[in-house]
Amino acid sequence: MRHDCLIFDLDGTISDPGTGIVRSINYALTEHGFEVRPGEEIARLIGLPLDEMFERLLGEPGRQEGPTLVQKYRERYIGVGYRENVLYEGVSEFLRQAHQRAEQRLGICTSKRADVAEKVLDMFELRIFFDFVSGGDIGIEKSQQLQQLLGSGTITGRSLMIGDRFIDLVAAHRNGLQAAAVLWGYGSRQELEEENPEYVLECPTQLKTLAVPLES
Repeated sequence: MRHDCLIFDLDGTISDPGTGIVRSINYALTEHGFEVRPGEEIARLIGLPLDEMFERLLGEPGRQEGPTLVQKYRERYIGVGYRENVLYEGVSEFLRQAHQRAEQRLGICTSKRADVAEKVLDMFELRIFFDFVSGGDIGIEKSQQLQQLLGSGTITGRSLMIGDRFIDLVAAHRNGLQAAAVLWGYGSRQELEEENPEYVLECPTQLKTLAVPLES
């Protein structure tokens, strides 16, 4: 299938947010009297919605205090944490070339709030390459975001969702879209291959294969 739109997840796909997220999560935890968590434990959850991250870290207290924890997290992340992102090598070059070819539309679908995602993209001077940015929030699943994009006519069924976590692939398939799993982010190969993605990319340089039509 020739995809008329490439939809990218943000965290773990375009940039590595690890440092900023870990520090902001622990900032929120300590501000609410919880213990600091190891970076490795938090990193395994990157890519999930924030409220789900806190619930997995804390159990029932995380569910009950989720909204206030998320608010405190965003206090640091929006002020400082987003600047701790690191762009994956090769991603910017692909986006620039795809934008110049203008053969496929480019979009973002992230669990992050849209305004926060825009700050990250602006920091790396990438926003100009994207036709739209779909952001999430507490209680909104990525599959709902894609459903909304389809319903509004922003994307068609020939779009491809590209991401590093199972939620990206599940969201795509629930909406009848194909999915590409990337292995340079936070999801393991096993996690991603269990969702039967149509494409598996080992490194950002392989993104160029998505710009080449496999059939008419």
